[in-house]
Amino acid sequence: MRSPIDPFTSAVELAAAIRRKEVSPVEVADCFLERMDQLAPRLNAFCHRADDDVRKAASVAADAVARAASPEDLPPFLGVPLPVKDLVDVAGWPTTHGSAGAGQAPAEASDPVVRRFVDAGFVLLGKTTTSEFGSLPFTESDALGISRNPWDPDRTPGGSSSGAGAAVAAGMAPIAHAEDGGGSIRIPASCNGLVGLKPTRGLVTNATVEVEGLGTSGVLTRSVADAAAVLDVLARHDPAAWWSPPAPRTSFAAALTTDLPTGLRIGVLTDSPIDGIAVHPACVAAVDVALRTLESAGHHLVDTPLPLPPAGELVAAFTTLWNVAGAGIALAEPDRVEPHNRALRAAARGIDSWAYAEGVKKTQQLSRRIVEGFVAGFDLLVTPTMACLPPLIGAWRAGTDDDPLRALLNSYPMGVFTSVFNVTGQPAISLPVHHDEATGLPVGIQIVAAPWREDLLLQVSRTLELAHPWSGRRPPVS
Repeated sequence: MRSPIDPFTSAVELAAAIRRKEVSPVEVADCFLERMDQLAPRLNAFCHRADDDVRKAASVAADAVARAASPEDLPPFLGVPLPVKDLVDVAGWPTTHGSAGAGQAPAEASDPVVRRFVDAGFVLLGKTTTSEFGSLPFTESDALGISRNPWDPDRTPGGSSSGAGAAVAAGMAPIAHAEDGGGSIRIPASCNGLVGLKPTRGLVTNATVEVEGLGTSGVLTRSVADAAAVLDVLARHDPAAWWSPPAPRTSFAAALTTDLPTGLRIGVLTDSPIDGIAVHPACVAAVDVALRTLESAGHHLVDTPLPLPPAGELVAAFTTLWNVAGAGIALAEPDRVEPHNRALRAAARGIDSWAYAEGVKKTQQLSRRIVEGFVAGFDLLVTPTMACLPPLIGAWRAGTDDDPLRALLNSYPMGVFTSVFNVTGQPAISLPVHHDEATGLPVGIQIVAAPWREDLLLQVSRTLELAHPWSGRRPPVS
């Protein structure tokens, strides 16, 4: 039976249709569960399904709609399905962290991010695949198998929020939770033709600070409006968190109704921050598309260089922190951890706490230097999201038999532009403004703003969305 619901409807529009009683949360849940039945086996986007829980939550949402005296009394996303990346806890569901070494015991409590989603009315739609501990920008693992790109199933959907990207792009979910510690929201956004916003460090809090603040939660969406509206849900003051600013004074969704200031200083970075990594011409072309639009809108391109430290310093500082990304995860069978993560753990154990603290301090010093130069030189910076098109499945394996850490080195072209801004903590968004003519694959650009300027980032993103509409694009596997 063909569903009357367009599975590519945005989350904001779907929520509005539910509030107007044009469609029920139960019908919405059935639509996306059916899509998962059809497409998930080919793309391997989900690692945990709890269909009974989904239908129960949808039924509760339908009852709330029926009882509400006014649509304004309902949570903003009541009845909208949203899957959760399998790096955070959902009460009653297992959290594997993408590892065959993890246990299968259900989590006792949900992460604060998950609780904010539930409070906003979202129906949790299972859990999506991730690389083990989120340490690689693709999912091809012993534990969860191979996640594939709906634009070309022979290629990766990126990662580590692999399943989230594939699910939204293929219409198995209108929106999906994702996390980003080195690009894991923005990389899948580029690979799958989606919008992916990494918020400022500390704006969105999890149960604990992720990797000294490199990591944060967010969502993958098809529209800028969805990204803004969900950031309003997630950006809450958290008095129990180590780092949490006061709640934003104005709505991010409201920022989209405000005219973008003219005369912004737009910086450009298209050369790889690490020598020896070639940038694909389609990735440079995507930046050119955005720059022409911004220049015609009255903004000024400036040739001030971003004051990046020597690549070796930045990589050394980043990896000191990245080595411990899996710390604190309880493992039932540690011997089943994948070789590259065993190597990272060995490297982490090879330094003492003094050296680690020095690494943290060095990272903060490098970050300060970059952000001070950024604020002095630009209002926004435009880069490719990735230096490459979505790689073929298995491309990362070259040399890993001899050195498991080659998996990370082989992935540098995917994260070379994104990971810098996990170090600085700045907000950054990937937008699907371009498609490669030769392959038909989506190509994203990254726009970076000063800390706490998500409003500006969203406004300029909306300008580009209007100039280069992407919401009507559909991948072949959808």
